[in-house]
Amino acid sequence: MDTHTHRTGSYSRREFGKLALAGLPASLVLANLPASARASINSRINGVQIGAITYSFNTLTNPADIIKAFVTIGLGEMELMSTHCEALAGAPSGRATAAGGRGAQMTPAQQAAQAAAAKSRLDWRRSVTDATFAPVRKQIEAAGITVALLCYNMNTSITDDDIEYAFTMARGLGAKAMSTSTQVSMAKRLAPFAEKHKMMVGFHGHDSVEKPDEVHNEASFKAVMAAGKYLGANLDIGHYTVAKGDPVAFIKQYRDRITNLHLKDKKLDGTNVA
Repeated sequence: MDTHTHRTGSYSRREFGKLALAGLPASLVLANLPASARASINSRINGVQIGAITYSFNTLTNPADIIKAFVTIGLGEMELMSTHCEALAGAPSGRATAAGGRGAQMTPAQQAAQAAAAKSRLDWRRSVTDATFAPVRKQIEAAGITVALLCYNMNTSITDDDIEYAFTMARGLGAKAMSTSTQVSMAKRLAPFAEKHKMMVGFHGHDSVEKPDEVHNEASFKAVMAAGKYLGANLDIGHYTVAKGDPVAFIKQYRDRITNLHLKDKKLDGTNVA
């Protein structure tokens, strides 16, 4: 995280960090793992667990290298992207490449190969159990890292079978919660699944305030949380600030419904700071 004192609302970055750490409750998913499940890499600051989402390491094409990066940096907790989890679990890629590279038009034979690859991946997904993902958990834990959350993005076209698959993956990983980038309208569909599995699902907010079905401001998060007691917020303070929200006030008011925070360097105009 950049150390510049970029203003977040009426708070500097350092001031926001202090307030955020003070505002997080002991019951917060990321700060309340039982002693037996805590990672051997200690990346806690003032009692609050600091980790990263594996999406931040997308330039590393091999997920095993992402695990090594966590160790090198000294991060003891992981929000694991579902695509990285599947790769570590040995899932078929589900893709066939056209001659000429990505974007090139496929021949009929290549189209058939693509259909076969997609079917192979779907068949694999339908065959898995919790035990399929236990070796992934063990591999990550062996590096001294706890998988606290599974990030599984579930848009409005997802099937019920794939929603159930997401929870199977999360259970197999021993994750305490899931995060997802999706729409407000998905809350009613996801609520019964979260209730069934007794697992919190944090909706990740963005700053697309011009799209009414996107999660971005306090009202949209409230609509999500009203749909079920196991639905909450994966609060991205950068996006939330650009959407004209006050992240400190949000943390104080909804702290028991926050699965995790995403911190980033972002200007008020939405520009990311390199």
